[in-house]
Amino acid sequence: MNAVTLKNNGALFCDGAPIGDDPLMCLGKQVVLDHGVTLRSVFRMIEKYPLLARLNPFFPTYMEQYREMPADGCTCDDFAHIEFSKTVEMIGYPGEPRLEIYSALKGEGGGASREIRNYELEHLLDMPLLLGKLRHIVFGDKVDQFEFGTVFTLFEFIDGIVWELSFHGTLRACALRR
Repeated sequence: MNAVTLKNNGALFCDGAPIGDDPLMCLGKQVVLDHGVTLRSVFRMIEKYPLLARLNPFFPTYMEQYREMPADGCTCDDFAHIEFSKTVEMIGYPGEPRLEIYSALKGEGGGASREIRNYELEHLLDMPLLLGKLRHIVFGDKVDQFEFGTVFTLFEFIDGIVWELSFHGTLRACALRR
């Protein structure tokens, strides 16, 4: 699989060269995160390649929030980095057997994973962003789950990040309703 590299400034490179103005040709390629990539890098990528914002209906809202954030210092001390991972879960009971595949965006550090849904975007933007492993859960046994190295396509990465963030914006939304 060909790879596309996301740089800290949001630029995408393929085979060591910038991809130009058309990022669509790279959506099926394996994404590689350059050293120093943060969650802010993902938003910079969307600014640099606005066509990518059309991949997910949540992007306009998050781009608006991103533009209101401070230019740097958007971190938190509760974890060392944010990790994007994938889970494949085989479910056999109750109901019909099925296979579910989903992504996760969690704070990692100190040997523990932490949900980031209680953190505002302003505490996450400048946290280092890493690609995690694939977790395989067989018939609901989350104790004896397996972990494997995996790859993510650029599409999975972009769509998965914004999908996960859509669950984490509830605090600001609740505050606006009061």
